[in-house]
Amino acid sequence: MRSLILLFICLSHWTCGFAQTGDETGSDYIMDPAAIEFRTKMTIPPYGLAKVKAMIAKLAPVEDNDGSDTGLLALSATDFKNLTLREKFTYTMIHAEVYAQNCDIPENQKAIDKKIFGKLLGGFNEAWWSERQTDFLEENRDSVMKLIQESVLRSKRMGVNYKEAIEQINGWQMIPFIIEYAKKTPKDKDALTLLLLLMKRGEYSEFMKSTSFKKLYGETSNYYSYLDYNKENEALIYRRAMGYYNEKKGR
Repeated sequence: MRSLILLFICLSHWTCGFAQTGDETGSDYIMDPAAIEFRTKMTIPPYGLAKVKAMIAKLAPVEDNDGSDTGLLALSATDFKNLTLREKFTYTMIHAEVYAQNCDIPENQKAIDKKIFGKLLGGFNEAWWSERQTDFLEENRDSVMKLIQESVLRSKRMGVNYKEAIEQINGWQMIPFIIEYAKKTPKDKDALTLLLLLMKRGEYSEFMKSTSFKKLYGETSNYYSYLDYNKENEALIYRRAMGYYNEKKGR
């Protein structure tokens, strides 16, 4: 019930924000529900899905007692341990165990098909993976990458949860796969964002010294900083990402 109430409040704020900015056609910032939906759409893994969903449905929130606005909505240690690796993957991809009791109004830029953002727009709204969930991803990174590739090839979609997982585990080995996916799915500009984030995570020298890096992650950047999308920038990202991949592979 708490989650439903929070969702209703958030949606109410989004609607209000959209109404306030909808007439500002000259503004570069508007509330764009369709853009929010596209950028936050997740891919749902099939592995033990019915079982995992049933377990999540029975969870009860536990609020922190430290005065913060966060809480935990998580399986018991025993239940989590008893899940198979694939079931743990599904659980982590569809459910973030740590939640916040407030919500931010997402400020989205219009014309997202013409922009390459520097950061992903999180798929869990005001929730994020717990330490044991990120530990699971990192400790099983090879299996996680394999499951993501398997799922993407089947569904033809790399949801934001998969992108966040790849960033979390620093999955640079997937760069060729991500590039191939991006070329086949040109609407998903966040695949380019993921390549940028992997180069940033790896502190790839050519990228770190570039004008693109300063614009996206420099002192004057913000959460919605972006590069203009064009074929030249796309090709440059591909070239740099493959340069980073080959450098890492050669070590």
